[in-house]
Amino acid sequence: MKEQQKNNQQEPLRFLVFSASLRADSLNTQLIKLAAEVITKNGGIVDYANMSEFDCPSFNQDLEVNDFHPAGAQAFRKRILANDAFIISSPEYNGSIPGLLKNSIDWVSRFRPQPFQQQHGLLMSASPGMAGGNHGLWSLRIPLEKLGVHIFPAMFSLSKAHEAFSPEGKITDENLTKKLEDHLINFMNTVEASKNYPAMKLKFLGE
Repeated sequence: MKEQQKNNQQEPLRFLVFSASLRADSLNTQLIKLAAEVITKNGGIVDYANMSEFDCPSFNQDLEVNDFHPAGAQAFRKRILANDAFIISSPEYNGSIPGLLKNSIDWVSRFRPQPFQQQHGLLMSASPGMAGGNHGLWSLRIPLEKLGVHIFPAMFSLSKAHEAFSPEGKITDENLTKKLEDHLINFMNTVEASKNYPAMKLKFLGE
């Protein structure tokens, strides 16, 4: 009986989480750290990364000799495949995706088999602007969905983020804090359904 219960226990979900900013005091880094806390509190395992770990030289097909992949792309691929899903908090640069992140995605897409296929992703942003960096997230969806990532339909954008955090790094607005937590829990439930309940996945997730 104990053996049966042991077999029925499901492994915790694993999430790669990172900010797409290199800036030390990045608002997006503050936001992704809060996301990591929520995931841990709700039973998930966090694989926290820094964008610098995934940095790559400018993509150039002439460099692809003898199956060459830069170290940053190799690290990004390894971490994607080691987790059940990923969460990115990305700044908005001129209304679009940071070039650094797009470049890393392009390099990773050159691996075979292509590692983004059938992965689950959640996109977040934080910005001083009223839109909270949301325009950049729409640009980020395009290459990821093109590569086969199941991007969670709802995206979380924190507007006026320079005023949103306490000195301890928490969001001071309780309603926004709850909204963030609910958002992440819904994503975790979606990933769990996809991983552990394939029948539910087909019926309710439309895959």
